[in-house]
Amino acid sequence: MVGLVLISHSEMLVDGLRDMVAQVAGEDVAVATAGGTDDGRLGTSAPRIAAAIRSTLDATAGDVVVLLDLGSAALSLELAIEDLDPADQARVRISEAPLVEGAILAAVAASVDGSIDEVMAAAAGAATITKLPRS
Repeated sequence: MVGLVLISHSEMLVDGLRDMVAQVAGEDVAVATAGGTDDGRLGTSAPRIAAAIRSTLDATAGDVVVLLDLGSAALSLELAIEDLDPADQARVRISEAPLVEGAILAAVAASVDGSIDEVMAAAAGAATITKLPRS
């Protein structure tokens, strides 16, 4: 099964999103979060991200899809991935999808045993979601 790692500059944001994901996808999808800094400020932390990735890799025999909020989180994510061994690095895929919508769609795909490619495609599909009805 594919697991998810949700990264944000805000711990509250990703904790709430994890709750939303659990509501739509169930508890079987492994979801870890890495939000905020170690001292509770807004920001990201490479060690927190690495720990979230490792815990998700440990919780699933499959791969991990990572979704993040803002571009600067990518810098911390790069450092976190460098800290993983090559075998684990190969099991991690990074999505360019919007964090909230992408996480929900990715989790639904993961909950029906979607492959890593199917979960990535579901997340990517979030970029085209229309939020308001067209008139």
